[in-house]
Amino acid sequence: MSTHIPNTDHTHTHDLTPEDAHRWPDVAAVPTGRAARLRGLAAGRLFRYAAADLDVRIEYPDGSRNGRYAQSVQPRMILRRPDDFARRVGSGGLIGFGESFMAGDWSTDDLVGVLTPFASRVARLVPRPLQALRPLVLPKHPAEEENTTANTRSNIARHYDLSNELFATFLDETMTYSSALFADPATTDIDDLPAPDWADLADAQRRKVDRLLDLAGVREGTRLLEIGTGWGELCLRAAARGATVRSVTLSSEQRDLALRRVAEAGVADRVQIDLLDYRLVEGTYDAVVSVEMIEAVGEKYWPTYFSTIDRLLAPGGRVAIQAITMPHDRMRASRHTYTWVHKYIFPGGQLTSLKALRSVTAQHTSLRLTDTMAMGTHYAETLRLWRERFTARRREVAELGFDATFMRMWQFYLAYSEAGFRAGYLDVHQLVFARPDRGEPR
Repeated sequence: MSTHIPNTDHTHTHDLTPEDAHRWPDVAAVPTGRAARLRGLAAGRLFRYAAADLDVRIEYPDGSRNGRYAQSVQPRMILRRPDDFARRVGSGGLIGFGESFMAGDWSTDDLVGVLTPFASRVARLVPRPLQALRPLVLPKHPAEEENTTANTRSNIARHYDLSNELFATFLDETMTYSSALFADPATTDIDDLPAPDWADLADAQRRKVDRLLDLAGVREGTRLLEIGTGWGELCLRAAARGATVRSVTLSSEQRDLALRRVAEAGVADRVQIDLLDYRLVEGTYDAVVSVEMIEAVGEKYWPTYFSTIDRLLAPGGRVAIQAITMPHDRMRASRHTYTWVHKYIFPGGQLTSLKALRSVTAQHTSLRLTDTMAMGTHYAETLRLWRERFTARRREVAELGFDATFMRMWQFYLAYSEAGFRAGYLDVHQLVFARPDRGEPR
């Protein structure tokens, strides 16, 4: 049976103010034209097929429902403009899915609850024969977002230089923007603990940092290199141990605040923070620590990242890295896909896998992965606390000059990330790299 495709597009709507629409043109504009209509029809049918087996209740404007939980109350994905939603997804894949939420094409009162089932079945949502077509129809990575020395600083600035005050609205007093550790997984299962609350977060962040410093053997007299400063908490805690710290970052906003915190703590004589690409670091260090920075390196530059560390590490030294990971097969399948997270949150980013890390260090360095600890459930709880805090302080975010579309974007980003960890699609590890049979660090 043929389907009639009209030659004219209807007038599309969105929830953006005129000012927001000017700032967010790709969110305001729904794809038009015959190709967009055809892709939208295909995407709409594919979505209904995929959602039929998801633990989500999909509600359409005509009153129809879809999903395994079609008759239940939660979680609900309310499609307000299903045609626009389908066109965005058909033309942009995951980018269109996120933009449709930013535009208000769909809504929910349980965003994590809706996104988690999608994350759980991400490898099976699109039938395998159609997955091969993704490179032909979906957007490609822009060349200007490749993590060359010329591009990397602008990639970092687009996220980390938004505003220190913005991050302060949802981070705890340590200003730590990575997974916390609410208990040592070797001795305590987080599922056996009460759900962490805001009062637990700062101590959990300090526990995470201290464990990484322990893994790297940081103590009195250690020459420590930190790749990716954040807002300085690791510098402070390493200096308190008596280490001499050099930290490098490409975020001027982060560096400014980290330097202030170091000075206020009275350890400026033991901490140096440089606005410098990690590839340009010189010297010799007894330990190297890097917390969730490898995600910004890019697969093409993983050999450079680890060979740089190998070059800088003193004999007997150790490397402690906290890294977000994904299953190796999913990493390979998605490595060339340009996603909503790339476009709006982390340009140039790429998650790695444990297999990839073992391979790149074996091929390009004398370093070997000697210890791993998974803590993905801790990240899910960290993200929940950030998301709840961000939502509760929306008025303060608005007073900083961020519009409603930005806030929907960040709500989606935090929930999307939390769902990935709750589904087990994402994990985060603390990792130790060392040179075999080279002795202990000094």
